[in-house]
Amino acid sequence: MCRIGSIKSTAPLPPSAALRLMIPQQEGHDNSGFAMVMQDLEGAFRHSKDKPLLSMACTARGVQMVNEYMEDRGFVQLAQWVPDVDRQPGLRIEAMPRYVFRNYDYPEIYQYRTQAERESLLVDTRLALRALLQASGDGFVYSFWPDVLTLKEIGDPADIATYFRLWNDDGRLLARSIVAQCRQNTNYDIVRYAAHPFFLQGYTLCANGENTFFTRNMEFQKSLHRGYVGFESDSQNFLYTLHYVHRELKWPLRYFKHVITPLPYEEMCRRPDRALLALLRESLSSLEINGPNTVIATLPDGTMMTCCDSKKLRPVVVGRDEGIVAVASEVCALNQLLPDRDPERDIYPGERDLVEIGNDLEVRIWKQ
Repeated sequence: MCRIGSIKSTAPLPPSAALRLMIPQQEGHDNSGFAMVMQDLEGAFRHSKDKPLLSMACTARGVQMVNEYMEDRGFVQLAQWVPDVDRQPGLRIEAMPRYVFRNYDYPEIYQYRTQAERESLLVDTRLALRALLQASGDGFVYSFWPDVLTLKEIGDPADIATYFRLWNDDGRLLARSIVAQCRQNTNYDIVRYAAHPFFLQGYTLCANGENTFFTRNMEFQKSLHRGYVGFESDSQNFLYTLHYVHRELKWPLRYFKHVITPLPYEEMCRRPDRALLALLRESLSSLEINGPNTVIATLPDGTMMTCCDSKKLRPVVVGRDEGIVAVASEVCALNQLLPDRDPERDIYPGERDLVEIGNDLEVRIWKQ
Protein backbone atom coordinates (compact mmCIF):
# COMPACT_ATOMS: atom_id res chain seq x y z
CA MET A 1 0.00 0.00 0.00
CA CYS A 2 1.37 3.40 -0.99
CA ARG A 3 1.85 6.18 1.51
CA ILE A 4 0.55 9.59 0.47
CA GLY A 5 0.16 12.93 2.15
CA SER A 6 -0.30 16.65 1.62
CA ILE A 7 0.08 19.87 3.55
CA LYS A 8 -1.66 23.19 3.07
CA SER A 9 -0.37 26.05 5.20
CA THR A 10 -0.89 29.77 5.63
CA ALA A 11 2.88 30.20 6.10
CA PRO A 12 5.42 28.71 3.66
CA LEU A 13 6.99 25.46 4.87
CA PRO A 14 10.20 23.60 3.95
CA PRO A 15 10.29 20.05 2.53
CA SER A 16 11.15 18.74 6.00
CA ALA A 17 7.49 19.25 6.92
CA ALA A 18 6.46 16.81 4.18
CA LEU A 19 9.15 14.38 5.34
CA ARG A 20 7.84 14.54 8.91
CA LEU A 21 4.44 13.68 7.47
CA MET A 22 5.68 10.81 5.32
CA ILE A 23 8.53 9.09 7.20
CA PRO A 24 6.32 7.78 10.07
CA GLN A 25 4.30 5.86 7.46
CA GLN A 26 7.35 4.00 6.18
CA GLU A 27 6.93 0.72 8.04
CA GLY A 28 5.99 -2.06 5.68
CA HIS A 29 6.82 -0.39 2.39
CA ASP A 30 9.73 -1.18 0.13
CA ASN A 31 11.64 2.12 0.33
CA SER A 32 11.55 2.53 -3.42
CA GLY A 33 11.19 6.28 -3.70
CA PHE A 34 10.16 9.72 -2.55
CA ALA A 35 8.51 12.43 -4.61
CA MET A 36 6.87 15.77 -3.95
CA VAL A 37 5.24 18.67 -5.76
CA MET A 38 5.59 22.07 -4.09
CA GLN A 39 3.21 24.87 -5.12
CA ASP A 40 2.75 28.50 -4.05
CA LEU A 41 6.51 28.88 -3.63
CA GLU A 42 8.62 31.29 -1.63
CA GLY A 43 12.33 31.11 -0.87
CA ALA A 44 14.57 30.92 -3.93
CA PHE A 45 11.64 31.34 -6.33
CA ARG A 46 9.66 34.05 -4.53
CA HIS A 47 10.51 36.73 -7.12
CA SER A 48 9.52 34.61 -10.13
CA LYS A 49 6.14 33.20 -9.14
CA ASP A 50 4.57 34.23 -12.46
CA LYS A 51 7.33 32.69 -14.58
CA PRO A 52 7.35 29.02 -15.65
CA LEU A 53 9.61 26.79 -13.56
CA LEU A 54 11.23 23.76 -15.19
CA SER A 55 11.82 20.70 -12.98
CA MET A 56 13.86 17.84 -14.41
CA ALA A 57 16.54 15.23 -13.68
CA CYS A 58 19.00 14.44 -16.42
CA THR A 59 22.53 13.81 -17.63
CA ALA A 60 25.00 16.56 -18.52
CA ARG A 61 24.16 15.89 -22.15
CA GLY A 62 20.49 16.25 -21.30
CA VAL A 63 21.11 19.69 -19.81
CA GLN A 64 22.81 20.78 -23.00
CA MET A 65 19.97 19.41 -25.15
CA VAL A 66 17.40 21.30 -23.09
CA ASN A 67 19.49 24.49 -23.15
CA GLU A 68 19.66 24.39 -26.93
CA TYR A 69 15.95 23.63 -27.30
CA MET A 70 14.86 26.46 -24.99
CA GLU A 71 17.26 28.98 -26.53
CA ASP A 72 16.14 28.12 -30.06
CA ARG A 73 12.53 28.84 -29.08
CA GLY A 74 13.17 32.11 -27.37
CA PHE A 75 12.92 31.15 -23.71
CA VAL A 76 15.20 33.22 -21.47
CA GLN A 77 16.57 31.78 -18.22
CA LEU A 78 15.89 34.01 -15.21
CA ALA A 79 16.76 32.07 -12.06
CA GLN A 80 17.96 28.65 -10.99
CA TRP A 81 18.24 26.59 -7.83
CA VAL A 82 20.88 23.86 -7.92
CA PRO A 83 20.69 21.34 -5.05
CA ASP A 84 23.84 21.10 -2.99
CA VAL A 85 23.70 17.32 -2.82
CA ASP A 86 25.35 15.17 -0.16
CA ARG A 87 27.21 12.36 -1.93
CA GLN A 88 28.19 10.49 1.22
CA PRO A 89 28.73 6.74 0.64
CA GLY A 90 26.09 4.20 1.54
CA LEU A 91 23.00 6.21 0.60
CA ARG A 92 20.35 4.10 -1.09
CA ILE A 93 19.45 6.35 -4.01
CA GLU A 94 19.61 5.96 -7.79
CA ALA A 95 20.64 9.56 -8.30
CA MET A 96 20.73 11.24 -11.68
CA PRO A 97 23.87 13.22 -12.58
CA ARG A 98 22.10 16.61 -12.79
CA TYR A 99 18.97 18.22 -11.36
CA VAL A 100 17.50 21.35 -12.93
CA PHE A 101 15.07 23.74 -11.24
CA ARG A 102 15.02 26.80 -13.43
CA ASN A 103 12.76 29.77 -14.09
CA TYR A 104 12.32 31.04 -17.64
CA ASP A 105 10.72 34.07 -19.16
CA TYR A 106 8.35 33.47 -22.05
CA PRO A 107 9.54 34.00 -25.63
CA GLU A 108 9.13 37.64 -26.60
CA ILE A 109 6.19 36.98 -28.90
CA TYR A 110 4.26 35.44 -25.99
CA GLN A 111 4.52 38.63 -23.94
CA TYR A 112 1.49 39.75 -25.90
CA ARG A 113 -0.40 36.44 -26.09
CA THR A 114 -3.36 35.39 -23.99
CA GLN A 115 -3.03 33.36 -20.81
CA ALA A 116 -4.57 30.37 -22.59
CA GLU A 117 -1.95 30.59 -25.34
CA ARG A 118 0.84 30.75 -22.77
CA GLU A 119 -0.50 27.73 -20.93
CA SER A 120 -0.74 25.81 -24.19
CA LEU A 121 2.88 26.70 -24.95
CA LEU A 122 4.01 25.35 -21.57
CA VAL A 123 2.25 22.02 -22.13
CA ASP A 124 3.69 21.64 -25.61
CA THR A 125 7.18 22.57 -24.39
CA ARG A 126 7.11 20.04 -21.56
CA LEU A 127 5.91 17.30 -23.90
CA ALA A 128 8.61 18.17 -26.44
CA LEU A 129 11.35 18.14 -23.79
CA ARG A 130 10.09 14.86 -22.42
CA ALA A 131 10.18 13.28 -25.89
CA LEU A 132 13.62 14.77 -26.59
CA LEU A 133 15.21 13.35 -23.43
CA GLN A 134 13.32 10.07 -23.54
CA ALA A 135 14.49 9.30 -27.07
CA SER A 136 18.13 9.49 -26.02
CA GLY A 137 17.71 8.25 -22.45
CA ASP A 138 19.13 11.49 -21.08
CA GLY A 139 16.57 12.49 -18.49
CA PHE A 140 13.09 13.17 -17.19
CA VAL A 141 10.97 16.33 -17.28
CA TYR A 142 8.38 16.45 -14.49
CA SER A 143 6.75 19.86 -14.73
CA PHE A 144 7.05 23.20 -16.51
CA TRP A 145 4.62 25.61 -14.92
CA PRO A 146 4.69 28.83 -12.91
CA ASP A 147 5.09 28.49 -9.15
CA VAL A 148 5.48 24.67 -9.22
CA LEU A 149 8.54 22.59 -8.28
CA THR A 150 8.65 18.80 -8.69
CA LEU A 151 11.24 16.42 -7.26
CA LYS A 152 11.14 12.66 -7.89
CA GLU A 153 13.78 10.13 -7.01
CA ILE A 154 14.22 6.38 -6.63
CA GLY A 155 15.61 5.01 -3.38
CA ASP A 156 15.04 5.09 0.36
CA PRO A 157 13.03 8.21 1.31
CA ALA A 158 15.26 9.03 4.28
CA ASP A 159 18.38 8.70 2.13
CA ILE A 160 16.83 10.80 -0.63
CA ALA A 161 16.16 13.49 1.97
CA THR A 162 19.76 13.29 3.14
CA TYR A 163 21.11 13.42 -0.42
CA PHE A 164 19.18 16.59 -1.26
CA ARG A 165 19.69 18.04 2.25
CA LEU A 166 15.93 18.36 2.61
CA TRP A 167 16.23 18.21 6.40
CA ASN A 168 18.20 21.49 6.29
CA ASP A 169 15.63 24.24 6.62
CA ASP A 170 17.78 26.90 5.01
CA GLY A 171 14.88 28.82 3.47
CA ARG A 172 15.79 28.05 -0.15
CA LEU A 173 12.82 25.73 -0.73
CA LEU A 174 9.53 26.91 0.79
CA ALA A 175 5.90 26.38 -0.24
CA ARG A 176 2.39 26.73 1.14
CA SER A 177 1.23 23.55 -0.59
CA ILE A 178 3.15 20.27 -0.69
CA VAL A 179 1.86 16.92 -1.99
CA ALA A 180 4.13 13.92 -1.43
CA GLN A 181 4.42 10.16 -1.69
CA CYS A 182 6.73 7.57 -0.18
CA ARG A 183 6.97 4.35 -2.18
CA GLN A 184 7.16 3.96 -5.88
CA ASN A 185 4.70 2.19 -8.11
CA THR A 186 4.61 -1.59 -7.47
CA ASN A 187 2.42 -2.88 -10.30
CA TYR A 188 4.80 -1.85 -13.07
CA ASP A 189 8.49 -1.15 -13.53
CA ILE A 190 9.95 1.34 -11.08
CA VAL A 191 10.61 4.41 -13.19
CA ARG A 192 10.64 8.06 -12.25
CA TYR A 193 7.63 8.98 -14.35
CA ALA A 194 5.55 6.41 -12.44
CA ALA A 195 6.26 8.10 -9.11
CA HIS A 196 3.41 10.10 -7.63
CA PRO A 197 2.49 12.94 -7.45
CA PHE A 198 1.57 13.56 -11.08
CA PHE A 199 1.20 17.08 -12.48
CA LEU A 200 -0.55 18.73 -15.43
CA GLN A 201 -1.49 22.40 -15.95
CA GLY A 202 -1.73 23.31 -12.28
CA TYR A 203 -3.31 20.02 -11.18
CA THR A 204 -1.35 17.78 -8.82
CA LEU A 205 -2.53 14.32 -7.77
CA CYS A 206 -1.34 11.24 -5.93
CA ALA A 207 -3.26 8.07 -5.10
CA ASN A 208 -3.00 5.12 -2.75
CA GLY A 209 -4.27 1.88 -4.22
CA GLU A 210 -5.11 0.29 -7.53
CA ASN A 211 -7.35 1.11 -10.47
CA THR A 212 -8.47 -2.11 -12.11
CA PHE A 213 -10.15 -0.08 -14.89
CA PHE A 214 -6.73 1.20 -15.96
CA THR A 215 -6.90 -0.02 -19.57
CA ARG A 216 -10.46 1.20 -20.01
CA ASN A 217 -9.56 4.65 -18.64
CA MET A 218 -6.35 4.85 -20.64
CA GLU A 219 -7.83 4.01 -24.02
CA PHE A 220 -10.51 6.68 -23.58
CA GLN A 221 -8.17 9.33 -22.18
CA LYS A 222 -5.68 9.00 -25.02
CA SER A 223 -8.25 10.62 -27.31
CA LEU A 224 -9.15 13.48 -24.97
CA HIS A 225 -6.02 15.64 -24.61
CA ARG A 226 -2.46 15.70 -25.96
CA GLY A 227 -1.15 16.01 -22.41
CA TYR A 228 -2.54 12.64 -21.38
CA VAL A 229 0.61 10.65 -22.02
CA GLY A 230 2.84 8.07 -20.38
CA PHE A 231 0.43 5.95 -18.37
CA GLU A 232 3.37 4.48 -16.45
CA SER A 233 1.02 4.05 -13.46
CA ASP A 234 -2.68 3.28 -13.21
CA SER A 235 -2.98 6.23 -10.83
CA GLN A 236 -2.24 8.68 -13.65
CA ASN A 237 -5.80 8.03 -14.80
CA PHE A 238 -7.06 9.96 -11.77
CA LEU A 239 -5.06 13.06 -12.68
CA TYR A 240 -6.25 13.04 -16.26
CA THR A 241 -9.87 12.53 -15.24
CA LEU A 242 -9.67 15.37 -12.72
CA HIS A 243 -8.08 17.64 -15.34
CA TYR A 244 -10.66 16.69 -17.95
CA VAL A 245 -13.73 17.09 -15.76
CA HIS A 246 -12.63 20.29 -14.01
CA ARG A 247 -10.54 22.14 -16.61
CA GLU A 248 -11.68 20.88 -19.99
CA LEU A 249 -15.40 20.38 -19.26
CA LYS A 250 -15.40 23.10 -16.58
CA TRP A 251 -17.59 21.11 -14.18
CA PRO A 252 -17.48 21.91 -10.44
CA LEU A 253 -15.00 19.81 -8.48
CA ARG A 254 -17.68 17.71 -6.79
CA TYR A 255 -18.61 16.10 -10.11
CA PHE A 256 -15.17 14.48 -10.28
CA LYS A 257 -16.41 12.15 -7.55
CA HIS A 258 -19.59 11.38 -9.51
CA VAL A 259 -17.50 10.48 -12.57
CA ILE A 260 -14.99 8.15 -10.91
CA THR A 261 -17.49 6.50 -8.51
CA PRO A 262 -21.03 6.99 -9.88
CA LEU A 263 -23.95 6.28 -7.59
CA PRO A 264 -25.87 3.01 -8.00
CA TYR A 265 -28.53 3.39 -10.66
CA GLU A 266 -31.44 2.87 -8.24
CA GLU A 267 -30.18 5.57 -5.89
CA MET A 268 -29.40 7.94 -8.71
CA CYS A 269 -32.97 7.70 -9.99
CA ARG A 270 -34.34 8.96 -6.66
CA ARG A 271 -32.37 12.21 -6.77
CA PRO A 272 -33.64 15.53 -8.13
CA ASP A 273 -30.48 15.87 -10.27
CA ARG A 274 -30.91 12.39 -11.76
CA ALA A 275 -31.00 13.65 -15.36
CA LEU A 276 -27.61 15.33 -14.96
CA LEU A 277 -26.07 12.35 -13.18
CA ALA A 278 -27.43 9.99 -15.83
CA LEU A 279 -25.86 12.13 -18.55
CA LEU A 280 -22.50 12.09 -16.78
CA ARG A 281 -22.65 8.36 -16.30
CA GLU A 282 -23.61 7.73 -19.92
CA SER A 283 -21.05 10.04 -21.53
CA LEU A 284 -18.10 9.46 -19.16
CA SER A 285 -18.57 5.84 -18.15
CA SER A 286 -15.09 5.04 -19.47
CA LEU A 287 -13.62 7.22 -16.71
CA GLU A 288 -15.19 5.25 -13.86
CA ILE A 289 -12.61 3.57 -11.62
CA ASN A 290 -12.66 0.32 -9.69
CA GLY A 291 -10.54 -1.06 -6.89
CA PRO A 292 -9.22 0.27 -3.57
CA ASN A 293 -8.18 3.91 -3.80
CA THR A 294 -7.65 7.15 -1.96
CA VAL A 295 -6.92 10.32 -3.92
CA ILE A 296 -5.27 13.57 -2.80
CA ALA A 297 -5.11 16.47 -5.25
CA THR A 298 -4.43 20.19 -5.56
CA LEU A 299 -6.14 22.46 -8.09
CA PRO A 300 -4.70 25.50 -9.91
CA ASP A 301 -6.55 27.88 -7.57
CA GLY A 302 -4.88 26.25 -4.55
CA THR A 303 -7.84 24.16 -3.42
CA MET A 304 -6.75 20.83 -1.95
CA MET A 305 -9.06 17.80 -1.96
CA THR A 306 -9.29 14.15 -1.02
CA CYS A 307 -11.77 11.36 -1.67
CA CYS A 308 -11.97 7.57 -1.55
CA ASP A 309 -13.27 4.69 -3.62
CA SER A 310 -16.93 3.68 -3.38
CA LYS A 311 -16.23 0.97 -0.80
CA LYS A 312 -13.71 2.90 1.37
CA LEU A 313 -11.00 0.26 0.98
CA ARG A 314 -8.08 2.63 1.59
CA PRO A 315 -7.58 4.87 4.65
CA VAL A 316 -7.22 8.65 4.75
CA VAL A 317 -7.40 11.21 7.54
CA VAL A 318 -7.51 15.02 7.61
CA GLY A 319 -6.13 16.90 10.60
CA ARG A 320 -5.37 20.51 11.41
CA ASP A 321 -3.97 23.06 13.78
CA GLU A 322 -4.27 26.84 13.60
CA GLY A 323 -2.08 27.32 10.54
CA ILE A 324 -1.87 23.93 8.80
CA VAL A 325 -4.25 21.37 7.35
CA ALA A 326 -2.68 18.00 6.51
CA VAL A 327 -4.00 14.91 4.75
CA ALA A 328 -2.36 11.50 5.15
CA SER A 329 -2.84 7.79 4.66
CA GLU A 330 -2.29 7.12 8.36
CA VAL A 331 -2.96 9.04 11.55
CA CYS A 332 0.62 8.45 12.78
CA ALA A 333 1.69 10.97 10.14
CA LEU A 334 -0.53 13.65 11.65
CA ASN A 335 0.73 12.79 15.12
CA GLN A 336 4.26 13.54 13.96
CA LEU A 337 3.56 16.71 11.99
CA LEU A 338 0.81 18.17 14.20
CA PRO A 339 1.43 16.81 17.72
CA ASP A 340 -0.51 19.63 19.42
CA ARG A 341 -3.65 19.42 17.28
CA ASP A 342 -7.00 18.36 18.71
CA PRO A 343 -7.48 14.78 17.38
CA GLU A 344 -11.19 15.07 18.07
CA ARG A 345 -11.33 17.41 15.07
CA ASP A 346 -9.74 14.86 12.73
CA ILE A 347 -11.86 13.93 9.73
CA TYR A 348 -11.98 10.42 8.29
CA PRO A 349 -13.67 10.83 4.88
CA GLY A 350 -16.19 8.14 3.96
CA GLU A 351 -16.89 6.46 0.65
CA ARG A 352 -19.37 9.18 -0.39
CA ASP A 353 -17.34 12.20 0.77
CA LEU A 354 -15.23 14.67 -1.13
CA VAL A 355 -13.26 16.94 1.21
CA GLU A 356 -12.15 20.38 0.01
CA ILE A 357 -9.55 22.56 1.77
CA GLY A 358 -9.63 26.20 0.72
CA ASN A 359 -6.87 28.77 0.74
CA ASP A 360 -8.34 30.09 4.00
CA LEU A 361 -7.87 26.54 5.39
CA GLU A 362 -11.62 26.09 5.72
CA VAL A 363 -12.44 22.39 5.40
CA ARG A 364 -15.65 21.62 3.54
CA ILE A 365 -17.16 18.15 3.14
CA TRP A 366 -19.35 17.52 0.13
CA LYS A 367 -21.43 14.32 0.27
CA GLN A 368 -22.16 12.55 -2.98
